[in-house]
Amino acid sequence: MVTSYLGLGSNLEDRHINIKSAVKKISELKETQAIKLSKIIETEPIGGPPGQRKFLNAVLKIRTNLSPATLLKELKKMEKSLGRKECVRFGPRVIDLDILFFGGKVINTKSLKVPHPRMFEREFVLRPLLEVI
Repeated sequence: MVTSYLGLGSNLEDRHINIKSAVKKISELKETQAIKLSKIIETEPIGGPPGQRKFLNAVLKIRTNLSPATLLKELKKMEKSLGRKECVRFGPRVIDLDILFFGGKVINTKSLKVPHPRMFEREFVLRPLLEVI
């Protein structure tokens, strides 16, 4: 099994329920175990349209036998099932699920970049990540 770290964010509807629902769905993935969830923190939105509500953010440490591509595909299906709709870049969203790290792999494809390319610029990722490493 590979250790992976996932970023979770929400700024629409009931943000706490959105994150908890995502964690539950992730923990139900085949060949995947949720290990540790960071504290959920509230942060200002970065980029995107003005007037957005604050985000709740967390990081989830998992262990999985899924490939990075399969994990990404499953996370995108979860986002859709939880009500995420296509919107403007960095716009408001019910749930946002990102692969931050996947083992020690460096992945640079059109659909997936690991480590997540902007995570080192974002305190809302780094602070919760430090809790679960």
